[in-house]
Amino acid sequence: MTNYPKYRYPEPIKIENRQWPDRVISKAPIWTSVDLRDGNQALPVPMNPECKIKYFKMLCDIGFKEIEVSFPSASQDDFDLVRRLIEENLIPDDVRISVLTQARQHLIERTVESLKGVKHAILHMYLATSDLHGQFVFNRSREQVKELAIEGTKMIKESLKKHGFGNEIAYEFSPEEFTDTDPEFGLEVCKAVKETWGKSSKSNFILNLPATVERRPPYQYADMIENFCNKYPYLDETTISLHAHNDQGCAVAATEMALLAGADRVEGTILGHGERTGNVDILVLAMNLESRGIDTGLNFKNMPEIVKLVEDASGIDVHPRHPYAGQLVFTAFSGSHQDAIRKGMEEQVRDQATEFFHQNWRVPYLHIDPAEVGRKYEKLIRINSQSGKGGVVFVLENDFSIFPPREMHPEIGHIVQKVSEAKGTEISTDEILNIFMNEFVNVTGPFVMQKYSRSDLDDTGTKIESHVKVEAFGEVYELIGCGNGPISAVVDALQKCPKTPDFELINYSEKSRGSGAHATAVAFVGLKFSGKTVYAAGEHSNINRAAIGALFSALNRADKVLKQI
Repeated sequence: MTNYPKYRYPEPIKIENRQWPDRVISKAPIWTSVDLRDGNQALPVPMNPECKIKYFKMLCDIGFKEIEVSFPSASQDDFDLVRRLIEENLIPDDVRISVLTQARQHLIERTVESLKGVKHAILHMYLATSDLHGQFVFNRSREQVKELAIEGTKMIKESLKKHGFGNEIAYEFSPEEFTDTDPEFGLEVCKAVKETWGKSSKSNFILNLPATVERRPPYQYADMIENFCNKYPYLDETTISLHAHNDQGCAVAATEMALLAGADRVEGTILGHGERTGNVDILVLAMNLESRGIDTGLNFKNMPEIVKLVEDASGIDVHPRHPYAGQLVFTAFSGSHQDAIRKGMEEQVRDQATEFFHQNWRVPYLHIDPAEVGRKYEKLIRINSQSGKGGVVFVLENDFSIFPPREMHPEIGHIVQKVSEAKGTEISTDEILNIFMNEFVNVTGPFVMQKYSRSDLDDTGTKIESHVKVEAFGEVYELIGCGNGPISAVVDALQKCPKTPDFELINYSEKSRGSGAHATAVAFVGLKFSGKTVYAAGEHSNINRAAIGALFSALNRADKVLKQI
């Protein structure tokens, strides 16, 4: 036996003046869901009838106008599903169902019977045309395989006529294993099928050219489609359809390239279910096009509900990093990513990015707005030991309406990171809030405020006198301070306490938190002690009390921090 290599690089497709790499997709293809047939047949536990009906309604809600629902001759359940959809009037007027058959008389007859009373539908016949199938599965020559395709088409025409169908039934032919088929022979079979079927409108005759098993690189699928379109003489009467499987993980890329090459239609499944590694994931492909400004006609804004239904129907969980649908796809753990997202979101709110890039969404690390798929911003960033200050602050701002000044960010991030490293796992948003409150707000120590009052020293209210009763290191002091506001007056009083180290107030800010009766004020202060600045915060329904709380938290933090220097 000749010592051949185990694998060979697929023979390139020779095309003169190749066009597809320079084209741009400007409109969405016709989307055809095969979830209920191709996807369902590959599930460990196929869907029951009620699940199929629920799934069908979901596909209609998403916006699919063509849905392949079953292989009616394969089982009574599949036959009954088609009958139920028709008899219970469950098919919207603008949706065509599709049913699959092989090129055998009794299977075709049963399939046509299932369509009785349908308003419009697609009858889909497939036949493998590769030499691999012809030689080793069918034991037939190329000519005999072509004859099977012709005879199958004739049988469909005759059966449709016998049952009184006319133009309401479109015909789809799939030369299965198209990408494994000799290109010239594949073209020859498809021409023969079209000529047997006769004259048609473009929408009523479909040639589905599948990458049944992905053996070629994705660009070769496009080459095969462009080569076919260049040589096929009936393009004005034919819809060119794609059906890519994902054996090499390139089904989405291959399909997008093949659309550039001239295809009009895409068959696939939500989340890519199907034989082996599955079909092209229509969800991913459609959202990719959406991210490039193309109106796809499909709506995935309720993605969490869609994912839940598909998981329940299939019994297969969605990977957390599955594009668009996974729980982690809009989540950043890395500190640099978190910081960039936070800053980008701020610019997005101010429309700066919109003006600069001339588009309404441009945020670092987020190629689409998570709201497009029903996700919320507060879960964008999750915190572990790899996270930085930007992510922690983003959580405080977006989940809890706490807006620390920029100068506090590094210390907040450092403290949360130390807790995360000690824990060894991800930290929840509630844990981040607790860390912030314990480390910066509710800080206990040697300084305790026992009593506070104030009075105005002039009619304008700009000269304030504060009376503060303070416990410091176990001793009680009653202090009086003056200032041009409540905070400066309390600072003046505290600086008169003999137990208070010398300090200077260098940073003060405040923000409201919440709204209505439950609103509070959060105050932030920075106190400078001999070159070292210590930050803290206070929260209270009264802004002055929040600020005073922040001052005492800062003094207590300083007692701990300065001892560590």
